[in-house]
Amino acid sequence: MNVRRLLESWPVYRQLSGADPLGRGAAAESARSEAMQPRTATADRVAKSICPYCAVGCAQDVFVAHEKVIQIEGNPDSPISRGRLCPKGSASKQLVTGPQREQKVLYRAPYATEWTHLDLDTAMEMVVDRVLDARAKGWQEHDDQGNRLRRTMGIAHLGGATLDNEENYVIKKLYTALGAIQIENQARV
Repeated sequence: MNVRRLLESWPVYRQLSGADPLGRGAAAESARSEAMQPRTATADRVAKSICPYCAVGCAQDVFVAHEKVIQIEGNPDSPISRGRLCPKGSASKQLVTGPQREQKVLYRAPYATEWTHLDLDTAMEMVVDRVLDARAKGWQEHDDQGNRLRRTMGIAHLGGATLDNEENYVIKKLYTALGAIQIENQARV
């Protein structure tokens, strides 16, 4: 390799002698970087989503190839986050693709030491039965003076800050319809 070629292969030389004095373009390129392509280039489609971690509501672009999530990035069109994500939001792909993600419903019976798998329909029926049972056991139709209450003290709800206003509205309506009065949100605590 001659000296001229050797010098031209050196990024600092290309930066100082070429048209890219800040080293942000051609001066920083190498044979390896020229052959690279973004992970998102192979995506079949981009789904729009919201980061699930906090109440800020940063918009995300979820890149999907062959019905599998391949990358999650901030949505630059978002007026909230303008394409930026915090470290937790940037790592949210692991929520979908991580090996620690449970794919089946797990249930541990009272006093049991092992978890068992349940189908989703059975688990949902168990939840419904327990909610209705707690509602009935804690139901108060009237107080000591005969005033009509129509409430339950058997159900309480503490929401999380990852829910947006619309989700909190629907949850409030659900628990109010059940007769619960102890409804709070972590964002207010």
